[in-house]
Amino acid sequence: MPRPSGATTPSIAIEAPASLRVVDPMIGGVDSTAPRLIDSVAVSVPAPRAARPLSELASLGGTSLLRELAATSPATVATLADRHPQTVRHLLASPPAPRLVESWWRNLDARAQGSLAASAPELVGNLDGVPFATRNDANRSVLRDTIRDLELSLVGETSRALATQSNERLEMLYSVADALGPSTANPQRQLITLDTEGAGKAAIVLGDLQTADYVSYLIPGMFISVGGNIVEWTDTAARLYDEQVSWLNLLADVGAEPETRSVATVAWIGYQTPHLLNVGSLDLAYEGRDAISDALIGLETLRRNDQPHVSLLAHSYGSTAAMLALTETEASVDALAMIGSPGSPVTTADELHVRGAVFVGEAAWDPISNSSFFGGDPGSSDFGAAAMSVRGGIDVVTNQVLVGSTGHNEYFSPGTEAMRNMALVGIDKAELVTDGTERDSGRTLALALN
Repeated sequence: MPRPSGATTPSIAIEAPASLRVVDPMIGGVDSTAPRLIDSVAVSVPAPRAARPLSELASLGGTSLLRELAATSPATVATLADRHPQTVRHLLASPPAPRLVESWWRNLDARAQGSLAASAPELVGNLDGVPFATRNDANRSVLRDTIRDLELSLVGETSRALATQSNERLEMLYSVADALGPSTANPQRQLITLDTEGAGKAAIVLGDLQTADYVSYLIPGMFISVGGNIVEWTDTAARLYDEQVSWLNLLADVGAEPETRSVATVAWIGYQTPHLLNVGSLDLAYEGRDAISDALIGLETLRRNDQPHVSLLAHSYGSTAAMLALTETEASVDALAMIGSPGSPVTTADELHVRGAVFVGEAAWDPISNSSFFGGDPGSSDFGAAAMSVRGGIDVVTNQVLVGSTGHNEYFSPGTEAMRNMALVGIDKAELVTDGTERDSGRTLALALN
């Protein structure tokens, strides 16, 4: 896929093609199927006191651990993260509800916030409910330091197995750094999720989640990994961003939109996607359900009285995870677009927590669509979603030729009708989304003026 022209935020510059690359120092016991509900109780922060022994801290979890960390010296927190990394990882695997995290963080003074971000950046960077700018800074710090440590560990390494493992992690993290782009990139890019272990997790935002009027999350399906796909996935989010901005400018020119509208798109790989050996199970979809729910509720909590229009654009297995999040948790969105879906856990679109429209796109020769592997077919008339054309044609508004999508993996290709329609879903212009019928000839800008 072609690279987009833009993106920003202090970034990691990685230029060397050799095996070791230099990083810019300025960069800055739970049931997997049980949904996590939201508790609105505020988290109080205890007054500073003598630190607990590390062994006691390491045995805590959830909000109890967060409260203790807030009252513990930065040096002790750093030691805990270094000697007991499993404590942090267990907390992130089953984190407190985003509203509890937001309340906990808000009740810390600026010094305590800064100390925690510096001493436990992996934790702070991945807690939904912590401000996005803080998470970005923390995750960039983890990215920089982990790359440096892995590079140093390879010097004189004699174990082939350990060297191979370190190289694989390095390649994954180099990919994240490449996806973030240069420090001059525009729009700005923020790294709001980063898991450096195993297959990894990452979420890169183009734009500003704290202020954007329209927010679109790209939810991936099977075979999408951080190491193999974060660059392409971020490029897709960048194309979506550019297309949404172009549409908003066009709509503003005819008086259908205020000129001040802004967008943010999220290249989200926040769960481990399946491969051929485990795609038949919903286990990873439940993991995706919880991660999607936390991301959405975290955004809602941080935006308070300034809520954006939020859309999920979900592909393949990711559509099933998204539907689980929108039925089995308190998360909700304004719009949902699903492409190449393997099936729905609910009977109709009315059961989904979607305030606006639900769209379904199905390409010719896509073996996953209509398979109903995980439930009913979202593209069936009984489901009640709106059809979203992906077959290509001529855009009646711009007169541009739209490419058709074929098979399971061409929905996000440049210039497709699928990308055009998903961009419009994300900016709340459902009336302009084509459905492949004769009605499409009347989907002009006049509809947006009504």
